[in-house]
Amino acid sequence: MSDKLNYTAAFEELQKIVSEIEKGEISVDELSEKVKRAAQLIKICKSKLTNTEEDVNRILQELASSGDEEQQN
Repeated sequence: MSDKLNYTAAFEELQKIVSEIEKGEISVDELSEKVKRAAQLIKICKSKLTNTEEDVNRILQELASSGDEEQQN
């Protein structure tokens, strides 16, 4: 799995695969590979979202902590 792919690129590729499947543009022979690739892309997106959420929460906690320190002074 390529984590080098950024979230936007992974999401766009995933949307393309979903669109192809919905339109019936994928042959039965390709379907298995496309579904496997979609699963990889979902994992990449989920991982990046989780990491971003953790970063935001850490930053918010740091801001809250520094605000508490300022109020005590």
